[in-house]
Amino acid sequence: MIQTNWIKKLGIVLIASGVTLAISSTADACTTVLVGKDASEDGSTMIARNEDMGTAWAKHFVVRQANTNPTNYISNGNKFSLTLPKEQLKYTATPEWDTSEGLYEEAGINSKNVAMSGTESATTKEKVLKLDPLVENGIAEDSIVTVVLPYISSPQEGITRLGKIVEEKGAAEVNGVIFSNKEEIWYMEIVSGHNWAAVRVPDDHYAVIANTLTIGDIDLADTNNVRVSTGLKEFIEKNDLAKNPEKFSVRQVFADTTEDAQYNTPRMWDGQRMLTPSNKKKITDTDFNMFEKPDEPITFAKVAYILTLHFNGTKYDTMTGSQPDKYRPISVPNTMESHILQFRNDVPTELSGIHWLALGVTDTSNYIPFYSNITQTSDYYQSGTDTPDDKSAYWTYRLTNVLAKTNYSEFKSKETLPLRQEVRKYLTKQVSETDKNAKIMLEDNPDKVADYLNEQTEKFAKYSLDKYKELNNQLIVKMTEQTPTKHDKDL
Repeated sequence: MIQTNWIKKLGIVLIASGVTLAISSTADACTTVLVGKDASEDGSTMIARNEDMGTAWAKHFVVRQANTNPTNYISNGNKFSLTLPKEQLKYTATPEWDTSEGLYEEAGINSKNVAMSGTESATTKEKVLKLDPLVENGIAEDSIVTVVLPYISSPQEGITRLGKIVEEKGAAEVNGVIFSNKEEIWYMEIVSGHNWAAVRVPDDHYAVIANTLTIGDIDLADTNNVRVSTGLKEFIEKNDLAKNPEKFSVRQVFADTTEDAQYNTPRMWDGQRMLTPSNKKKITDTDFNMFEKPDEPITFAKVAYILTLHFNGTKYDTMTGSQPDKYRPISVPNTMESHILQFRNDVPTELSGIHWLALGVTDTSNYIPFYSNITQTSDYYQSGTDTPDDKSAYWTYRLTNVLAKTNYSEFKSKETLPLRQEVRKYLTKQVSETDKNAKIMLEDNPDKVADYLNEQTEKFAKYSLDKYKELNNQLIVKMTEQTPTKHDKDL
């Protein structure tokens, strides 16, 4: 095992030499992928997102037990406050290791099999924000999962609850928020201080969303697929923001598209070129549809792959291309965690939800399956700070990324990619076996299912961590072998 103090020294050396790949366009932002149940290969709904913020800032993975949140909630970040119901559901979450500036729980699945991911940061036109300014101590990303997910039993309840909070308390940020269960996915955009819009993802479509308000044409009369804030129609009509206040494009009315061409829409292109190559779109296009049909049914592995993309195979590839700083990619060095929240329709409800979690940079990490019915998480996932260590899951996967970048092309093809494939193949097989055993247990001994899933997910996590620690040692050895010789080696 690598000693902690050695890791610290290695981190300092690599950061000082620029190996952390600080590309010029990197900023605090995320990328989202949504897949309707009829667009997926196995009938699953999948909502996924890379959380991008810091290069050395650990995320933890926890289970919040029922009825443990304080009823008098106050954010450590912007002092947003809200009285919460006493009745609270159990849910999974990925909070910060240091919550002094907010929880930032980001994503999870509750015990009613509802998933939530928040947020996809975006920007609104300045002229609109002058009409309905953001509220300094309104709801923001650090609080959004905590005050909504434990209190809802459907995606639409999530929209109703969050929408009411935005209207009554105000929003501090412009954000996209996702809700799902095994039947449907809803995407909600907070577009100003007190206004929002939400749309149901068509079952046979997918979406790739990248830090820009993306909801297009909506019809307020289509209440099965569209929800909006109470005063949105009047707000648009009063301020003459659209010709028809009942049928309009949310993106055209609200979106600040200043940075789209360089920062946002290229990521949408990168995802869509993999899922709908028949479209023949160009990276320079900016008129992407929010929802597209895939050319082929979308697998879980494909969603995971989309979240690792950095314009692979093009001259804009941020790792090997001739113009690596031209556009902002999906996978960046400041990804802290990436999640795929999947609901499967071919297993019992108790086994349907899986919170797939990859800590660190997706390109060199791996998605570990955590059944949503677990009641505890591994110690490896509840440790880690901003200081490198040799125990936490976060720093194990982060170290792999740092080491791999010293010789990316060789290490990716010969080391990190083969291991990622090996681990994923193993975990896929283990999930199938766990499903079979848990189905029998649900009939014969249902009270033991949660304990069994706890044991299994602990094994999943440890198996992958052990493999990646071995890989890290191998990469260090290979790095030392490639150290340039500065003297006559024949002497």
